[in-house]
Amino acid sequence: MLKPDLGLVKKYNKPGPRYTSYPTAPQFSDAVDLEDLRHEASLETGPLSLYFHIPFCQSLCNFCGCTKIISRGREPADAYLDQLEQEIDVYLETSQPGRLVQQLHFGGGTPNYLTPDQIDRFSDYLHKNFTFADDAEISAELDPRRLTKEHISAFRRLGVNRVSFGMQDILLKTQEAVNRVQSDEQNRQAIQWAREADINSLNIDLIYGLPYQTPETIRTTIRHVLQYDPDRLAIFSYAHVPWIATAQKILDRHGLPSAEAKIKMLGVIIQELTSSGYQYIGMDHFAKVDDSLAVAQRNKTMQRDFQGYSTFKDVEICAFGISSISQTANSYRQNVKDLEQYTAKLSVDQFPTEKGYILTEDDRIRRTTIMRLMCDHSLDYTQLSSDLAIDFKEYFADELHSFTEMERDGLLTTSDNKLQVTPQGTLFIRNIAMHFDAHLAQSSARHSRTV
Repeated sequence: MLKPDLGLVKKYNKPGPRYTSYPTAPQFSDAVDLEDLRHEASLETGPLSLYFHIPFCQSLCNFCGCTKIISRGREPADAYLDQLEQEIDVYLETSQPGRLVQQLHFGGGTPNYLTPDQIDRFSDYLHKNFTFADDAEISAELDPRRLTKEHISAFRRLGVNRVSFGMQDILLKTQEAVNRVQSDEQNRQAIQWAREADINSLNIDLIYGLPYQTPETIRTTIRHVLQYDPDRLAIFSYAHVPWIATAQKILDRHGLPSAEAKIKMLGVIIQELTSSGYQYIGMDHFAKVDDSLAVAQRNKTMQRDFQGYSTFKDVEICAFGISSISQTANSYRQNVKDLEQYTAKLSVDQFPTEKGYILTEDDRIRRTTIMRLMCDHSLDYTQLSSDLAIDFKEYFADELHSFTEMERDGLLTTSDNKLQVTPQGTLFIRNIAMHFDAHLAQSSARHSRTV
Protein backbone atom coordinates (compact mmCIF):
# COMPACT_ATOMS: atom_id res chain seq x y z
CA MET A 1 0.00 0.00 0.00
CA LEU A 2 1.26 3.45 -0.92
CA LYS A 3 1.50 5.59 2.23
CA PRO A 4 2.10 9.29 1.52
CA ASP A 5 5.00 10.79 3.47
CA LEU A 6 3.66 13.86 5.29
CA GLY A 7 7.15 15.33 5.63
CA LEU A 8 7.49 15.28 1.84
CA VAL A 9 4.06 16.87 1.51
CA LYS A 10 5.15 19.81 3.65
CA LYS A 11 8.35 20.12 1.62
CA TYR A 12 6.93 19.89 -1.90
CA ASN A 13 3.40 21.27 -1.56
CA LYS A 14 3.77 24.46 -3.55
CA PRO A 15 1.94 26.09 -6.47
CA GLY A 16 2.48 24.47 -9.84
CA PRO A 17 0.85 23.74 -13.21
CA ARG A 18 -1.21 20.62 -13.95
CA TYR A 19 0.51 20.23 -17.36
CA THR A 20 -2.48 19.59 -19.56
CA SER A 21 -0.35 21.52 -22.07
CA TYR A 22 3.17 22.81 -22.48
CA PRO A 23 3.72 25.68 -22.52
CA THR A 24 0.87 26.08 -20.05
CA ALA A 25 -2.08 28.41 -20.59
CA PRO A 26 -0.59 31.40 -18.68
CA GLN A 27 2.01 31.63 -21.46
CA PHE A 28 -0.65 32.19 -24.11
CA SER A 29 -0.60 35.77 -25.39
CA ASP A 30 -3.03 38.15 -27.07
CA ALA A 31 -0.05 39.53 -29.01
CA VAL A 32 0.22 36.46 -31.23
CA ASP A 33 -0.88 36.97 -34.84
CA LEU A 34 -4.34 35.41 -35.21
CA GLU A 35 -3.74 34.74 -38.90
CA ASP A 36 -0.63 32.76 -37.97
CA LEU A 37 -2.77 30.64 -35.64
CA ARG A 38 -5.36 30.12 -38.36
CA HIS A 39 -2.59 29.14 -40.79
CA GLU A 40 -1.23 26.58 -38.31
CA ALA A 41 -4.68 25.00 -38.10
CA SER A 42 -4.96 24.87 -41.88
CA LEU A 43 -1.78 22.77 -42.13
CA GLU A 44 -3.16 19.86 -40.07
CA THR A 45 -4.03 16.73 -42.03
CA GLY A 46 -4.48 14.04 -39.38
CA PRO A 47 -7.51 12.88 -37.40
CA LEU A 48 -9.62 15.29 -35.36
CA SER A 49 -10.54 15.47 -31.71
CA LEU A 50 -13.53 17.79 -31.34
CA TYR A 51 -14.44 19.55 -28.10
CA PHE A 52 -17.59 21.58 -27.49
CA HIS A 53 -17.89 23.78 -24.43
CA ILE A 54 -21.50 24.08 -23.26
CA PRO A 55 -21.20 26.77 -20.56
CA PHE A 56 -24.75 26.83 -19.19
CA CYS A 57 -25.72 25.57 -15.74
CA GLN A 58 -29.01 25.88 -13.86
CA SER A 59 -27.23 26.55 -10.56
CA LEU A 60 -23.75 27.40 -9.34
CA CYS A 61 -21.50 24.78 -7.73
CA ASN A 62 -19.29 26.72 -5.32
CA PHE A 63 -16.17 24.66 -6.07
CA CYS A 64 -16.28 25.19 -9.84
CA GLY A 65 -13.46 27.01 -11.62
CA CYS A 66 -14.82 26.48 -15.15
CA THR A 67 -16.23 29.11 -17.48
CA LYS A 68 -19.99 28.95 -16.95
CA ILE A 69 -23.21 30.92 -17.37
CA ILE A 70 -26.00 30.40 -14.83
CA SER A 71 -29.38 30.30 -16.55
CA ARG A 72 -32.63 28.51 -15.65
CA GLY A 73 -34.29 29.00 -19.04
CA ARG A 74 -33.26 27.07 -22.16
CA GLU A 75 -33.61 29.93 -24.64
CA PRO A 76 -29.93 30.98 -24.57
CA ALA A 77 -28.89 27.54 -25.80
CA ASP A 78 -30.54 27.91 -29.23
CA ALA A 79 -28.57 31.08 -29.95
CA TYR A 80 -25.40 29.47 -28.61
CA LEU A 81 -25.80 26.44 -30.88
CA ASP A 82 -26.19 28.86 -33.80
CA GLN A 83 -22.86 30.39 -32.81
CA LEU A 84 -21.15 27.01 -32.40
CA GLU A 85 -22.24 26.08 -35.91
CA GLN A 86 -21.01 29.42 -37.20
CA GLU A 87 -17.62 28.87 -35.53
CA ILE A 88 -17.37 25.42 -37.08
CA ASP A 89 -18.19 26.90 -40.50
CA VAL A 90 -15.33 29.40 -40.08
CA TYR A 91 -12.97 26.58 -39.11
CA LEU A 92 -14.00 24.36 -42.02
CA GLU A 93 -13.28 27.13 -44.55
CA THR A 94 -9.54 26.45 -44.19
CA SER A 95 -9.46 22.91 -42.80
CA GLN A 96 -8.09 20.13 -44.98
CA PRO A 97 -10.91 17.96 -46.41
CA GLY A 98 -11.52 14.29 -45.71
CA ARG A 99 -10.32 14.18 -42.11
CA LEU A 100 -11.86 11.64 -39.73
CA VAL A 101 -13.17 12.54 -36.30
CA GLN A 102 -11.51 10.12 -33.87
CA GLN A 103 -12.79 11.70 -30.67
CA LEU A 104 -15.54 14.11 -29.63
CA HIS A 105 -16.27 15.46 -26.16
CA PHE A 106 -18.97 17.69 -24.69
CA GLY A 107 -17.79 19.58 -21.62
CA GLY A 108 -19.15 22.39 -19.54
CA GLY A 109 -20.89 23.83 -17.77
CA THR A 110 -23.57 21.21 -18.15
CA PRO A 111 -23.98 19.59 -21.59
CA ASN A 112 -27.36 18.15 -20.57
CA TYR A 113 -28.54 21.71 -20.02
CA LEU A 114 -29.42 21.28 -23.71
CA THR A 115 -32.87 19.81 -24.34
CA PRO A 116 -33.13 16.52 -26.24
CA ASP A 117 -34.45 18.47 -29.25
CA GLN A 118 -31.43 20.79 -29.12
CA ILE A 119 -29.07 17.80 -28.90
CA ASP A 120 -30.76 16.24 -31.96
CA ARG A 121 -30.51 19.51 -33.86
CA PHE A 122 -26.77 19.81 -33.17
CA SER A 123 -26.23 16.12 -33.90
CA ASP A 124 -27.73 16.54 -37.38
CA TYR A 125 -25.38 19.45 -38.05
CA LEU A 126 -22.29 17.56 -36.85
CA HIS A 127 -22.98 14.45 -38.90
CA LYS A 128 -23.55 16.55 -42.01
CA ASN A 129 -20.24 18.37 -41.62
CA PHE A 130 -17.86 15.75 -40.20
CA THR A 131 -17.02 12.13 -40.96
CA PHE A 132 -16.64 9.96 -37.87
CA ALA A 133 -14.27 7.01 -37.58
CA ASP A 134 -16.00 3.69 -36.97
CA ASP A 135 -14.28 3.43 -33.58
CA ALA A 136 -14.67 7.11 -32.65
CA GLU A 137 -14.88 7.83 -28.93
CA ILE A 138 -17.82 10.22 -28.36
CA SER A 139 -18.33 11.34 -24.79
CA ALA A 140 -20.25 13.81 -22.66
CA GLU A 141 -20.06 15.15 -19.11
CA LEU A 142 -23.53 14.84 -17.55
CA ASP A 143 -25.16 16.09 -14.35
CA PRO A 144 -27.42 13.37 -12.86
CA ARG A 145 -29.52 16.01 -11.07
CA ARG A 146 -30.69 17.50 -14.38
CA LEU A 147 -30.76 14.34 -16.47
CA THR A 148 -33.71 12.59 -18.12
CA LYS A 149 -33.94 9.33 -20.01
CA GLU A 150 -34.71 11.44 -23.10
CA HIS A 151 -31.35 13.22 -22.70
CA ILE A 152 -29.54 9.88 -22.71
CA SER A 153 -31.48 8.76 -25.79
CA ALA A 154 -30.63 11.97 -27.66
CA PHE A 155 -26.92 11.75 -26.82
CA ARG A 156 -26.96 8.10 -27.87
CA ARG A 157 -28.49 9.06 -31.23
CA LEU A 158 -25.60 11.49 -31.64
CA GLY A 159 -23.23 8.57 -31.09
CA VAL A 160 -22.16 9.05 -27.46
CA ASN A 161 -20.53 5.85 -26.18
CA ARG A 162 -18.85 7.20 -23.04
CA VAL A 163 -20.40 9.30 -20.27
CA SER A 164 -18.91 11.01 -17.26
CA PHE A 165 -21.20 11.67 -14.30
CA GLY A 166 -20.23 14.42 -11.86
CA MET A 167 -20.88 13.29 -8.29
CA GLN A 168 -18.13 15.06 -6.26
CA ASP A 169 -19.04 13.46 -2.89
CA ILE A 170 -21.88 11.50 -1.25
CA LEU A 171 -21.54 13.33 2.11
CA LEU A 172 -24.61 15.57 2.50
CA LYS A 173 -22.80 18.18 4.60
CA THR A 174 -20.18 18.58 1.89
CA GLN A 175 -22.83 18.64 -0.83
CA GLU A 176 -24.65 21.45 0.98
CA ALA A 177 -21.43 23.44 1.44
CA VAL A 178 -20.63 23.31 -2.28
CA ASN A 179 -24.28 23.85 -3.32
CA ARG A 180 -24.60 20.53 -5.11
CA VAL A 181 -27.03 18.26 -3.30
CA GLN A 182 -27.32 15.01 -5.22
CA SER A 183 -28.95 11.78 -4.08
CA ASP A 184 -27.91 8.17 -4.47
CA GLU A 185 -31.22 7.59 -6.26
CA GLN A 186 -30.35 10.23 -8.88
CA ASN A 187 -26.93 8.68 -9.40
CA ARG A 188 -28.27 5.14 -9.79
CA GLN A 189 -31.05 6.23 -12.15
CA ALA A 190 -28.58 8.07 -14.42
CA ILE A 191 -26.31 5.01 -14.55
CA GLN A 192 -29.22 2.68 -15.27
CA TRP A 193 -30.40 4.84 -18.18
CA ALA A 194 -26.88 4.97 -19.63
CA ARG A 195 -26.44 1.20 -19.44
CA GLU A 196 -29.88 0.51 -20.87
CA ALA A 197 -28.87 2.70 -23.83
CA ASP A 198 -25.76 0.53 -24.41
CA ILE A 199 -23.33 3.29 -23.48
CA ASN A 200 -20.31 1.08 -22.92
CA SER A 201 -18.06 3.16 -20.70
CA LEU A 202 -18.84 5.00 -17.47
CA ASN A 203 -16.62 7.52 -15.69
CA ILE A 204 -17.41 9.10 -12.34
CA ASP A 205 -15.97 12.44 -11.23
CA LEU A 206 -15.23 13.01 -7.54
CA ILE A 207 -13.34 15.76 -5.71
CA TYR A 208 -11.26 15.53 -2.54
CA GLY A 209 -10.22 18.53 -0.45
CA LEU A 210 -13.72 19.99 -0.03
CA PRO A 211 -15.23 21.18 3.28
CA TYR A 212 -15.98 18.54 5.92
CA GLN A 213 -14.17 15.77 4.08
CA THR A 214 -11.81 13.55 6.07
CA PRO A 215 -9.88 10.43 5.13
CA GLU A 216 -12.67 8.32 6.65
CA THR A 217 -15.50 10.10 4.83
CA ILE A 218 -13.54 9.71 1.59
CA ARG A 219 -13.21 5.98 2.28
CA THR A 220 -16.99 5.80 2.73
CA THR A 221 -17.57 7.72 -0.51
CA ILE A 222 -15.18 5.52 -2.51
CA ARG A 223 -16.72 2.29 -1.22
CA HIS A 224 -20.19 3.61 -2.02
CA VAL A 225 -19.25 4.74 -5.53
CA LEU A 226 -17.59 1.39 -6.25
CA GLN A 227 -21.09 -0.10 -6.02
CA TYR A 228 -21.86 1.80 -9.24
CA ASP A 229 -19.09 -0.23 -10.97
CA PRO A 230 -17.52 2.61 -13.01
CA ASP A 231 -14.94 1.82 -15.68
CA ARG A 232 -12.93 4.92 -14.82
CA LEU A 233 -12.81 7.48 -12.03
CA ALA A 234 -11.44 11.00 -12.10
CA ILE A 235 -10.88 12.03 -8.49
CA PHE A 236 -9.69 15.60 -8.63
CA SER A 237 -7.73 17.40 -5.98
CA TYR A 238 -9.80 20.50 -5.27
CA ALA A 239 -7.99 23.52 -6.67
CA HIS A 240 -8.70 26.55 -4.48
CA VAL A 241 -8.31 29.51 -6.83
CA PRO A 242 -10.70 32.20 -5.50
CA TRP A 243 -8.80 34.86 -7.47
CA ILE A 244 -10.22 33.15 -10.58
CA ALA A 245 -13.49 31.66 -9.28
CA THR A 246 -14.88 34.13 -6.74
CA ALA A 247 -17.64 31.75 -5.58
CA GLN A 248 -14.92 29.60 -4.02
CA LYS A 249 -14.58 32.24 -1.29
CA ILE A 250 -17.79 30.77 0.14
CA LEU A 251 -15.92 27.56 0.92
CA ASP A 252 -13.48 29.46 3.14
CA ARG A 253 -16.38 30.02 5.56
CA HIS A 254 -16.75 26.28 6.00
CA GLY A 255 -13.04 25.57 6.24
CA LEU A 256 -10.93 23.44 3.94
CA PRO A 257 -8.88 20.34 4.81
CA SER A 258 -5.15 20.81 5.35
CA ALA A 259 -2.56 19.59 2.87
CA GLU A 260 -1.74 16.78 5.29
CA ALA A 261 -5.40 15.71 5.40
CA LYS A 262 -5.64 15.87 1.62
CA ILE A 263 -2.63 13.65 1.08
CA LYS A 264 -4.05 11.14 3.55
CA MET A 265 -7.28 11.23 1.52
CA LEU A 266 -5.32 10.49 -1.63
CA GLY A 267 -3.62 7.60 0.12
CA VAL A 268 -7.05 6.19 1.04
CA ILE A 269 -8.30 6.69 -2.52
CA ILE A 270 -5.32 4.89 -4.03
CA GLN A 271 -5.52 2.03 -1.53
CA GLU A 272 -9.25 1.50 -1.94
CA LEU A 273 -9.21 1.59 -5.73
CA THR A 274 -6.02 -0.36 -6.45
CA SER A 275 -7.24 -3.12 -4.10
CA SER A 276 -10.53 -3.20 -6.02
CA GLY A 277 -9.20 -3.86 -9.52
CA TYR A 278 -8.35 -0.33 -10.67
CA GLN A 279 -5.02 0.91 -12.01
CA TYR A 280 -3.66 4.24 -10.76
CA ILE A 281 -3.16 6.13 -14.00
CA GLY A 282 -1.65 9.18 -12.32
CA MET A 283 -2.59 12.42 -10.59
CA ASP A 284 -6.37 12.08 -10.45
CA HIS A 285 -7.26 9.24 -12.84
CA PHE A 286 -8.02 5.56 -12.23
CA ALA A 287 -9.26 2.87 -14.61
CA LYS A 288 -10.11 -0.80 -14.45
CA VAL A 289 -7.00 -2.77 -15.33
CA ASP A 290 -8.55 -4.02 -18.59
CA ASP A 291 -9.82 -0.56 -19.63
CA SER A 292 -8.26 0.90 -22.78
CA LEU A 293 -6.72 3.77 -20.78
CA ALA A 294 -4.97 1.39 -18.39
CA VAL A 295 -3.75 -0.71 -21.31
CA ALA A 296 -2.43 2.42 -23.05
CA GLN A 297 -0.50 3.43 -19.94
CA ARG A 298 1.12 0.01 -19.66
CA ASN A 299 2.00 0.15 -23.36
CA LYS A 300 3.34 3.72 -22.96
CA THR A 301 0.97 5.04 -25.64
CA MET A 302 -1.18 7.16 -23.32
CA GLN A 303 -1.44 10.90 -24.00
CA ARG A 304 -2.27 13.96 -21.91
CA ASP A 305 -4.10 17.09 -23.05
CA PHE A 306 -6.69 19.62 -21.91
CA GLN A 307 -9.23 16.84 -21.41
CA GLY A 308 -6.91 14.92 -19.09
CA TYR A 309 -5.48 11.53 -20.03
CA SER A 310 -6.35 10.06 -23.44
CA THR A 311 -5.62 7.05 -25.63
CA PHE A 312 -5.51 9.06 -28.87
CA LYS A 313 -2.20 10.17 -30.38
CA ASP A 314 -1.41 12.76 -33.05
CA VAL A 315 -4.89 14.25 -33.22
CA GLU A 316 -5.65 17.92 -33.70
CA ILE A 317 -7.79 19.17 -30.85
CA CYS A 318 -10.40 21.48 -32.37
CA ALA A 319 -12.27 23.18 -29.54
CA PHE A 320 -15.38 25.28 -30.02
CA GLY A 321 -17.30 27.58 -27.72
CA ILE A 322 -16.31 30.22 -25.17
CA SER A 323 -13.01 29.67 -23.30
CA SER A 324 -12.20 26.46 -25.20
CA ILE A 325 -8.59 25.65 -26.11
CA SER A 326 -7.46 24.13 -29.41
CA GLN A 327 -4.13 22.42 -30.05
CA THR A 328 -2.22 21.72 -33.25
CA ALA A 329 1.23 20.20 -33.62
CA ASN A 330 2.80 23.65 -33.31
CA SER A 331 0.28 25.94 -31.65
CA TYR A 332 -2.44 26.58 -29.10
CA ARG A 333 -5.34 28.99 -29.35
CA GLN A 334 -7.90 29.88 -26.71
CA ASN A 335 -11.30 31.39 -27.36
CA VAL A 336 -12.64 34.46 -25.61
CA LYS A 337 -14.44 33.77 -22.34
CA ASP A 338 -17.10 36.44 -22.76
CA LEU A 339 -20.22 35.49 -24.73
CA GLU A 340 -20.69 38.97 -26.21
CA GLN A 341 -17.10 39.05 -27.49
CA TYR A 342 -17.55 35.54 -28.87
CA THR A 343 -20.64 36.67 -30.77
CA ALA A 344 -18.94 39.83 -32.05
CA LYS A 345 -15.95 37.98 -33.51
CA LEU A 346 -18.14 35.43 -35.23
CA SER A 347 -20.25 38.21 -36.74
CA VAL A 348 -17.25 39.15 -38.90
CA ASP A 349 -16.24 35.52 -39.65
CA GLN A 350 -13.20 35.55 -37.37
CA PHE A 351 -11.85 32.77 -35.21
CA PRO A 352 -13.23 33.84 -31.79
CA THR A 353 -9.70 33.65 -30.45
CA GLU A 354 -8.53 35.72 -27.50
CA LYS A 355 -4.95 34.52 -27.25
CA GLY A 356 -2.61 31.78 -28.36
CA TYR A 357 0.92 30.49 -28.64
CA ILE A 358 3.18 29.17 -31.41
CA LEU A 359 5.73 26.69 -30.13
CA THR A 360 9.47 26.95 -30.63
CA GLU A 361 11.61 23.89 -31.25
CA ASP A 362 12.65 23.95 -27.58
CA ASP A 363 8.97 24.07 -26.55
CA ARG A 364 8.21 21.00 -28.66
CA ILE A 365 11.10 19.08 -27.12
CA ARG A 366 10.05 20.02 -23.60
CA ARG A 367 6.38 19.30 -24.31
CA THR A 368 7.19 15.75 -25.37
CA THR A 369 9.43 15.27 -22.34
CA ILE A 370 6.89 16.58 -19.84
CA MET A 371 3.99 14.66 -21.37
CA ARG A 372 5.92 11.37 -21.40
CA LEU A 373 6.82 11.98 -17.77
CA MET A 374 3.19 12.73 -16.85
CA CYS A 375 1.93 9.64 -18.69
CA ASP A 376 4.68 7.03 -18.26
CA HIS A 377 6.19 8.17 -14.94
CA SER A 378 9.56 7.55 -16.52
CA LEU A 379 11.91 8.92 -19.18
CA ASP A 380 13.88 6.64 -21.50
CA TYR A 381 16.84 8.77 -22.60
CA THR A 382 17.70 6.62 -25.63
CA GLN A 383 14.14 6.53 -26.92
CA LEU A 384 13.65 10.26 -26.41
CA SER A 385 16.97 11.02 -28.09
CA SER A 386 15.74 9.14 -31.13
CA ASP A 387 12.23 10.61 -31.06
CA LEU A 388 13.43 14.20 -30.61
CA ALA A 389 16.63 14.05 -32.69
CA ILE A 390 18.74 15.29 -29.79
CA ASP A 391 21.19 13.89 -27.29
CA PHE A 392 18.68 13.87 -24.45
CA LYS A 393 21.19 13.65 -21.60
CA GLU A 394 23.26 16.47 -23.03
CA TYR A 395 20.25 18.68 -23.87
CA PHE A 396 18.80 18.31 -20.37
CA ALA A 397 22.06 18.01 -18.44
CA ASP A 398 21.16 20.81 -16.00
CA GLU A 399 17.64 19.50 -15.43
CA LEU A 400 18.78 15.94 -14.80
CA HIS A 401 21.44 17.18 -12.40
CA SER A 402 18.74 19.10 -10.46
CA PHE A 403 17.02 15.88 -9.35
CA THR A 404 19.66 14.98 -6.74
CA GLU A 405 17.50 16.07 -3.80
CA MET A 406 14.34 14.43 -5.15
CA GLU A 407 16.27 11.20 -5.64
CA ARG A 408 17.54 11.42 -2.07
CA ASP A 409 13.93 11.92 -0.91
CA GLY A 410 12.87 8.75 -2.70
CA LEU A 411 10.69 10.40 -5.34
CA LEU A 412 12.62 9.02 -8.32
CA THR A 413 15.65 7.03 -9.35
CA THR A 414 18.10 7.74 -12.14
CA SER A 415 20.42 5.48 -14.08
CA ASP A 416 22.62 5.92 -17.12
CA ASN A 417 19.66 5.68 -19.47
CA LYS A 418 16.50 6.26 -17.45
CA LEU A 419 14.64 8.39 -14.96
CA GLN A 420 12.01 6.37 -13.08
CA VAL A 421 9.43 7.93 -10.77
CA THR A 422 8.82 5.87 -7.63
CA PRO A 423 5.33 5.09 -6.28
CA GLN A 424 5.84 7.85 -3.69
CA GLY A 425 7.00 10.16 -6.45
CA THR A 426 3.80 9.72 -8.47
CA LEU A 427 2.08 11.84 -5.84
CA PHE A 428 4.46 14.67 -6.72
CA ILE A 429 4.57 14.20 -10.48
CA ARG A 430 3.73 17.88 -11.07
CA ASN A 431 6.75 18.92 -8.98
CA ILE A 432 9.00 16.60 -10.97
CA ALA A 433 7.68 17.89 -14.31
CA MET A 434 8.29 21.48 -13.22
CA HIS A 435 12.05 20.86 -13.52
CA PHE A 436 11.65 20.71 -17.32
CA ASP A 437 9.50 23.86 -17.56
CA ALA A 438 11.62 26.62 -19.10
CA HIS A 439 8.89 29.26 -18.67
CA LEU A 440 7.98 28.72 -15.03
CA ALA A 441 10.73 30.79 -13.41
CA GLN A 442 9.79 33.86 -15.45
CA SER A 443 6.04 33.41 -15.04
CA SER A 444 3.97 35.51 -12.64
CA ALA A 445 0.93 33.24 -13.01
CA ARG A 446 -0.77 31.92 -9.89
CA HIS A 447 -1.37 28.17 -9.69
CA SER A 448 -3.10 25.83 -7.30
CA ARG A 449 -0.87 23.85 -4.95
CA THR A 450 0.46 20.52 -6.13
CA VAL A 451 -1.16 18.62 -3.23
